[in-house]
This record gives sequence, C-alpha cells and structure tokens, in this order.
Amino acid sequence: MAAFAVVCAVGLVVDDRVLVGAPIWAKPFKFAVSFAAYCLTLAWMLTLLTRGQRIGRWAGHVVVLTSLVEMVVITGQVVRGKRSHFNTATAFDSALWDAMGMTIAVLWTATLVIAVLLLRTRLTDRATALAVRGGMLIALAGAALGFLMALPSEDQRAAGNLDTADVIGAHSVGVPDGGPSMALTGWSTTGGDLRAPHFVGMHALQVLPLLLIALVLLAPRFAPLRDPGVRLRLVRVAVGGYAALVALITWQALRGQPLIHPDGATLATAGAIIAAVAYGTWSALRPTAPARPS
Repeated sequence: MAAFAVVCAVGLVVDDRVLVGAPIWAKPFKFAVSFAAYCLTLAWMLTLLTRGQRIGRWAGHVVVLTSLVEMVVITGQVVRGKRSHFNTATAFDSALWDAMGMTIAVLWTATLVIAVLLLRTRLTDRATALAVRGGMLIALAGAALGFLMALPSEDQRAAGNLDTADVIGAHSVGVPDGGPSMALTGWSTTGGDLRAPHFVGMHALQVLPLLLIALVLLAPRFAPLRDPGVRLRLVRVAVGGYAALVALITWQALRGQPLIHPDGATLATAGAIIAAVAYGTWSALRPTAPARPS
C-alpha cells in the first residue's frame, strides 16, 4: 500500500482527469495511505495477543486480502475513467460496487474478530489495554458509518428510479457529491459529509495508542505522568472525548451541515465536550491526597 501510494501520487501529477469534482487518482491515493496505516496498526495490535494468536493471524490475512480486492477495484475503475463507489450505471459497474460492499463487510468482520481477541487478552498495563481496546472499538464504529453512505440519498429516493439509477448512495448529505469541497480531504463545504466522522472514527485506531506512547515518552520530564494511574485516567478522558467527537460530527453530517460551518447547536455541544475533556484532564493530573491511617 505504501508503494502504491507513491504510484498514485505520480498519477496525481501526470494525469489531469477529474472525476466527481476531484482528481481521479485522489481516491486510490487516500485509500492506499489509509490502508497502510490501518494494517500496520492491526499488525502491531496482533503482537499483543496472549491467546487466540492463530485466529488473529487468519483475521489479519483476511484484512490484507480484502484490502487488496478493494484497491484492485478502485484502481481498475480509475484506469477506465469510472467512479468505483455508488456506481450502478452498468451491470459490470454494479457488480464491482457489490463486490466492494461485500469485501468491506468481510474486512469489518475480521477487524471485529481481532477486537474481541484483544478484549479477551490480559494486558498488564491498564492504560495500554484501554488505549488499544478503546481505539479499536471507536474505529469499528467509525468504519460502520461507511455503510450509511451506501444507502440511497434523499434525492435518489425522491426520484423513485432506484432500479435504473446510475448512482445509488453518496458521501454528502443534503447536497450532490462533487460540489465545493475542502482542500486535501475533499469533504463538502456546502452540505454534510459522512466521510468526516468515518475518517475521524477509523483513525482512533492510531490516535489513542499514539497518545499513550506520547504520555510514556513525556513521563521522565513530567513527574505526574510517571504514575500509571494518572496515565490511565488521562486515557479514559481521551477515549471518552474522542467518542464524543465522533458522535458530534456524525450528528452534524446527518443534519446536512458542513464540518467547517457549524451552527449554534453544534458549537454549544463542542464547547461542552471541550469543557468536559479539560475538567477530566485537570482531575486526572490533580495529586491525590494520601490515605489517612485508620
């Protein structure tokens, strides 16, 4: 995937074709980078298993295989100049889209198997256990949000021609795909976009373990972080705050609201989450009073 990301980067430079408002090689580039990070993280997590290693190994193989199938379809459609996602224009395009849906469902199930194995694994450091398990569960929820995109949009349902429609499903909510969008991400700036919570949720898999690693590396310089209990409490705050963030931007997207143009309700909720995380962080770092002798 890392090597193919380089190939896609070259494609972005030499191929000026645009599809659904974005450079045609942007999608395989983003998927290759995302799969590389996803698979590397799962590979590390599989080394933590104390039992069920064989099942975990096979689940890892399934993740790799289904990721490869996804990339083959996406890249093949790029070469043809066709969209891979939501494309039902011809029987062949529809078959490819159905195959992608099945492989993603299998990939999600294989990841769930790894998550169950991690939940059953006894990890000596409680903060590590929470970072890994919390990141995995939030990532599964974020990945599941992708299935919402495969459902017909309101406009598609209103048109009433789902049996003959060229496109079924959408990234955006309230506006057509391919409109004005954010740089790099391509997320809509005029309507909701389910790719935002999908992306943020899935990458909890990396963010939460990386946070714990940062806390451990900072421990020699900051005395409170040397206490495993403090690190555990901080990870609890991070897991709760991250889950709340994913829920917030999912709610925002489903209301047809662009990520960068939040309304008052979204801002108020975001403020409450920030305040809760700040208070939780302060409480976690606050020295605990020594127990009084009985």
